[in-house]
Amino acid sequence: MKNIYAAVIVSFSLLTLFGFQNSQAQNGTIRGFIYEKETGEPIIFTNVYLYKTSFGAASDVNGYFAITKIPPGNYTLMVTYLGYDTLRMDVNVKPDQIYTKNLYLTKSSVMLGTVSISAERQAASTETQTSIVKVTPLDIKQIPTVGGQADIAQYLQVLPGVIFTGDQGGQLYIRGGSPIQNKVMLDGMVIYNPFHSIGLFSVFETDIIRNADIYTGGFNADHGGRISSVMDITTRDGNKKRMAGKIGASTFGASVLIEGPIKKQPENGGGSSSFIFSAKNSYLEQSSKVFYNYVNEDGLPFNFLDLYGKLSINGANGSKLNLFGFNFTDKVNYQDISDYSWDAFGGGANFVVIPGSSPVLMEGIFAYSSYKMQMNEENQQPRMSSINGFNAGLNFTYFMGKDELKYGLELNGFKTEFEFFNENGSRIQQEQNTTEISLYGKYKLTAGKFLIEPGIRLQWYASLSEISLEPRFAMKYNATDRTRIKLAAGFYSQNLISARSDRDVVNLFYGFLSGPDNLPEEFDGEEVTSKLQKSQHLILGVEQDLSNHLTINLEGYYKYFPQLTNLNRYKIYDENDAPAGTPDIEKKDFLIEKGKAYGIDLSLKYKKKGFYFWSAYSFAFVERYDGTIWYYPHYDRRHNLNMLGSYTFGALQQWEISVRWNFGTGFPFTQTQGYFEKLLFTDGINSDYTTENGIMGIQYAELNEGRLPTYHRLDFNLKRFFFLSETVKLQADFSVTNIYDRENVFYVNRITSDVVRQLPIMPSLGLTMTF
Repeated sequence: MKNIYAAVIVSFSLLTLFGFQNSQAQNGTIRGFIYEKETGEPIIFTNVYLYKTSFGAASDVNGYFAITKIPPGNYTLMVTYLGYDTLRMDVNVKPDQIYTKNLYLTKSSVMLGTVSISAERQAASTETQTSIVKVTPLDIKQIPTVGGQADIAQYLQVLPGVIFTGDQGGQLYIRGGSPIQNKVMLDGMVIYNPFHSIGLFSVFETDIIRNADIYTGGFNADHGGRISSVMDITTRDGNKKRMAGKIGASTFGASVLIEGPIKKQPENGGGSSSFIFSAKNSYLEQSSKVFYNYVNEDGLPFNFLDLYGKLSINGANGSKLNLFGFNFTDKVNYQDISDYSWDAFGGGANFVVIPGSSPVLMEGIFAYSSYKMQMNEENQQPRMSSINGFNAGLNFTYFMGKDELKYGLELNGFKTEFEFFNENGSRIQQEQNTTEISLYGKYKLTAGKFLIEPGIRLQWYASLSEISLEPRFAMKYNATDRTRIKLAAGFYSQNLISARSDRDVVNLFYGFLSGPDNLPEEFDGEEVTSKLQKSQHLILGVEQDLSNHLTINLEGYYKYFPQLTNLNRYKIYDENDAPAGTPDIEKKDFLIEKGKAYGIDLSLKYKKKGFYFWSAYSFAFVERYDGTIWYYPHYDRRHNLNMLGSYTFGALQQWEISVRWNFGTGFPFTQTQGYFEKLLFTDGINSDYTTENGIMGIQYAELNEGRLPTYHRLDFNLKRFFFLSETVKLQADFSVTNIYDRENVFYVNRITSDVVRQLPIMPSLGLTMTF
């Protein structure tokens, strides 16, 4: 323990000293925040530069920018961003001085036809950005929506390397990683299930999102605790100038958003406070009896309610404190085959601090999150799982010219409870408390055409008494102004494991367990020395701007999982009652596996004036080895293709039409060979097998050797905007999901052979008023 604390203290001291020494230069610094003048909302990824020099920066997700190591002299500071008037300001830089400038941009009254330089294009050459997609509400709203309810769940389905189980089920798989291996954060708070049972909707209201970073692999040292991917979502502040909001309703559900100032921001800037609150729900179970009774005369059984609120307190220099909370619920009954429900709630606070005499950005988070789910299935034992806990962190970012140092400390604590019965009727139960402490640091170095970003993360798992040292690395080579080659690699670990059954034809239940310490002593002939799940990523890609409007991105990836923990499908005996000499594989609750995921992702994006086209294709393999057999997990999909197009037209750009087509080859599943009467021998050796009544047993075929049919779906959306006043806008939507009524498979009950299909053709109407 003492060695752990010593390593943490020494590492922290070295990083602090290194950052401080590099910040001491005989030059000046200009820093501050970029805000929208109309609402006071930070403007992210904005170009900020000194005219006719090479000094510049882009604002981050908080709107913060820092231009450092500026030689003394007189300059013109310029800020440019699409849709806003260019801002110009004369500045006089003096040695060893830090100037804090909060800048306000005004929306442009002139519609620009073509913009050749954007913050997105600049970030492509100044950030490593390997296997990362940055998503804003504008991106989300470009895809066909359901009843006018644009949602990030619908957008994620078109990203390369991302696999969804379909319209129902709501599970996300990223480059070979299962949902338990994908970390989701909302304002720094951990969200354990971001998607509803109807896979068209997430728990996040689109209009409260400021930005979402989707890391499909190779993420650097500032993220940890998961071995596949990260989704980091930041919400925006409430309007600091006036009361505003949105009310919407469709044949699927309704939503409301209200925001406004508590303390109004002065015209010339200064301190302020604001709030934002959103609520959305599904009443599809009721409305489907009227509009979609051809699907199920008893109604579509999807119910959810999502509540989110945030209070923002802003200082005059840009420092801020956010307080937030949420409650998300979901309940569904799949045509009397299974009842499935979950409830999540939590809250917390995060802050941004700008010290007065140092070019550093300090950020912190403390939050609590709880999630509980249960499933009752016909002819099966019930399943239950819950997880609740806190996460806290403190991060520092130093800006040193074009270079950047970031380091921080994170603390996580959570409790898991779990109850499950495997196919042999053996009960698996666990209740455990876990604590994790991590220290990380990364440094971005700009050297000519190279961007080099090494990182290191030290992760300590207290409940397992184990330390994981995880080096990370990213690099980009700007070969030309239009061609960029990129690389990312790293080591990753996690403690949480999934509680699911590999026997489900389509999986519904995802429980959470802390990594157990009672594992088999050997795996594949070798001693098991670690209790963690681990992975290693290697990603190589190339970006090519074929024109100012057309970009192509190609990435190849390989993820190796040297150790995974899974529920033991071979368990026969309870460990305490097992006969002497029983092998671990027949008595342990969990088994060790290893695996690999590899493939190629290709995406193409074209954007010019009102036309937008996006296409993404993935060719992928996911394989697992449990010590006995190699098999394909249930989310292995060989081919996945998404094509999306939208066009905005009209004198006021008041019309928008969009279409999206998705094609995916079938998922693996374990086929059923037959049925038999299974005797439980409830009285042990005293049981009379001639008179005892058994239960139905299932004879399974080889694990996941079957394949479900291919999945494909075409969606259409038409929008019309009515501008009622300067601040009031009405949006009318007409959409059709699954235009050609493809009968995609969702769920099969092994006992009754009942098949539940994915959603059929479903037209929808929606109205949304923004004010």
